[in-house]
Amino acid sequence: MWPSNGTTISGGKLWVRMGLQNMGIAPAGIRKEDTGHHHLLVDSDLATYDEPIPNTKQSLHFGGGQTEVRLELPPGRHTLQMILGDADHVPHDPPIMSQKITIIVPQ
Repeated sequence: MWPSNGTTISGGKLWVRMGLQNMGIAPAGIRKEDTGHHHLLVDSDLATYDEPIPNTKQSLHFGGGQTEVRLELPPGRHTLQMILGDADHVPHDPPIMSQKITIIVPQ
């Protein structure tokens, strides 16, 4: 939902707001049809879509059902992409994800 592609973020501090249509948000570990929780890929891609999404600095988990996060990024071009994980952090089949966007943090 925010930021949008091409946004310039002065200072590198931003709120990322995540949304979802036609499905629900459920915390990790909760098994309910048509639900999942957000993961945010920062400057990275998933290697595989049939295994749990790793929990790293480039692959952030929101297993509590959170829909926003405060990030601080260094100067440069950065990519962000949301992907929905199931109760076990595995992407749905087919994957439910946003388009990858680019944001710019000026020097």
